Amino acid sequence: MYDLTIIGGGVIGGSILRNLSRYDLKICLLEKEDDVCMGQSKANSGIVHAGFDAAVGSLKAKFNVLGNEMMPDFAKELGVKYVNNGSLVVAFSFEEMKTLEELRERGIKNGVKGLEILDREELVNKEPNISDEAVGALFAPTGGIVCPYELTIAAIGNAMDNGAVLITNFDVCKIDGEFGNFTVYSQDGQKVETKAVINCAGLGGQKIAELVGDDYIKLGGRKGEYILLDRESGDFVSHTLFFTPTAKGKGILVSQTVDKNIILGPTAEEVSDGDTSTSADGLNSVIEKANKMCKNVPLYNTITSFAGVRAYSDRHDFIIEESKNKKGVIHCVGIESPGLTSAPAIAKYVTENLVDKLFDLREKKDFNPIRKPDYFFKNLSDDEKNEIIKTSPEYGHIICRCEQITEGEIIRAVKENPPAKNIDAVKRRTRAGMGRCQGGFCQPQVAEIIAETLGIPLTEVTKSGKGSNLVLERTK
Repeated sequence: MYDLTIIGGGVIGGSILRNLSRYDLKICLLEKEDDVCMGQSKANSGIVHAGFDAAVGSLKAKFNVLGNEMMPDFAKELGVKYVNNGSLVVAFSFEEMKTLEELRERGIKNGVKGLEILDREELVNKEPNISDEAVGALFAPTGGIVCPYELTIAAIGNAMDNGAVLITNFDVCKIDGEFGNFTVYSQDGQKVETKAVINCAGLGGQKIAELVGDDYIKLGGRKGEYILLDRESGDFVSHTLFFTPTAKGKGILVSQTVDKNIILGPTAEEVSDGDTSTSADGLNSVIEKANKMCKNVPLYNTITSFAGVRAYSDRHDFIIEESKNKKGVIHCVGIESPGLTSAPAIAKYVTENLVDKLFDLREKKDFNPIRKPDYFFKNLSDDEKNEIIKTSPEYGHIICRCEQITEGEIIRAVKENPPAKNIDAVKRRTRAGMGRCQGGFCQPQVAEIIAETLGIPLTEVTKSGKGSNLVLERTK
């Protein structure tokens, strides 16, 4: 019997799990896929928003600003790269400059610090590749960037290191019982007994709410397509560049990532399911808007494109509340942008204001908030590398040449919490396969290392879970 069971292994569920692992509770995370961070948390812009955009008084505004303040320490404890690069909302007309003034005033009311309106000359000084049509910008110095899947994986891993349990391939289909005695069932007949439940199921959040009779929660899906450029173009921009928002939305962004790639996107297309395919129309739209934002966008350095689907609520705000129908059930759904930024603040609020009503929370004396970075070897000095290789020779064998990832780091990713059991899981933890060749050379070796480390046949190794096997049988 668990005290608390969280449904959904994204950044919100992972952050709550990690925060709860500070306390003397028996806690569990259920994830329907083969790995954590398989939904909207793995495919977003990775932007730590400043907080000027959300409506004054909304949950988005509240948790955005709090989360922005918490993110540097949150990322540092978890061994995740965070860069305070600042953001620029670019205006292309004097009418849009008026909108920037409104955004600045809204941001000040939300508690955002340091907001400043720049003229064209000041904007060009910050971003030399900005379009000749740009006339000014709103500068938010507290804006930043972080890797969304690194943050999610690290939060869940740190929680597991502190005693939390992860169960993957658990697709929830039924929840029976009352507070203190719930049973959660999966599609394949597994079951988990728990005293309380936290719904962090992303796109599946409405379904989970309906399982406990809360049919008032309504969620939709919005797909965004992205283009990623090679790190060779990583200095093309240094800030996160946004268009001035209109009634149709914020448009695409142009930004560095923490690993010095350039990300372009996303589009915004209403979808009824979790379809993450890309389209010519969607990617052409990203290209068109990126070329409007900047001059000479180095699209020749494109290495991949991808899409993610984010869930949003009909309230157009976060839903963070107790169930109206079942005591012991908490909903954290409809967490669209700025959900990544808000994650540490949401986790703190859920723990201290909702879970605290259900349990007598007592902090563990041995809680360890620190987690070592997943990929690190290439950043060490030669002397440090040689010392590691002396005791662990596998660190002297480079597997991914694009990203300089070693066999030792891949083995570690398969063994550590949460364990990487497929190719994409290793990729998210180590960056093996994220370089210019996108795994074209290293993928077979990564598969062999997974098979050997897990003690399974190569035919059982998958790219991303059930139904994505790489090898069907041996031919010779």
